[in-house]
Amino acid sequence: MSTELVIVRREAFANLAARRLITEIQRILEDQDRCSLVLSGGSTPRPVYERLAAELPDRGPWSRIDVFFGDERCVPPADPASNYGMAKEALLDRVPVAASQVHRMEGERADHDKAARAYEAVLPDRLDLLVLGLGDDGHTASLFPGAVSLAETRRRVVAVRAPKAPFDRLTITAPVILDARQRIVLVAGADKAEALARAVDGPYAPGSTPGQLARAGLWIADPAAAARLEARRR
Repeated sequence: MSTELVIVRREAFANLAARRLITEIQRILEDQDRCSLVLSGGSTPRPVYERLAAELPDRGPWSRIDVFFGDERCVPPADPASNYGMAKEALLDRVPVAASQVHRMEGERADHDKAARAYEAVLPDRLDLLVLGLGDDGHTASLFPGAVSLAETRRRVVAVRAPKAPFDRLTITAPVILDARQRIVLVAGADKAEALARAVDGPYAPGSTPGQLARAGLWIADPAAAARLEARRR
């Protein structure tokens, strides 16, 4: 799998990203009975999820989609910081997906390691479609530069401490990202420009730029996020 980069105007970002998600979901469901869709948190995916709900409202596909999460903040699901809470409002409450098909990380558990191990037990052996974001420091999911969690090779979900609040989080690990059948990374905003350039074009060093774990995949960026990358390619 190679890197595919799509640069799209900010006003068209959500529409294009939603359509590409639908294309990938349909492609997967043509080849197999079910699709495991892993959602990302953050501000960039929210309008994409809203468009996905509008563009894919029929029960047909959703009856065959199992929803998972790449990371979660250790807060209750109704907390404004919850990745699940955002996805529920933007997407899951707007489409006919059964509650039994939505698998959230239980970040509110007092024992974060037990919560991580419980999620490992429900996570598929291999994910079909993984949606990720990219932080301005180059992190993806809740894998941050220099974190010991980046060296994890056996555990598939771990509890981590983030460098910014909410500090306690659960996250999938590098092997899960690398093994996913398809990765789609959504990047928007000028503050992501340097991180995107490193992630896509820089020397491969996921210890300092964890987003490189998803380098082989589809990257959708707006012009502001792609500004430094475009300069490097000219």
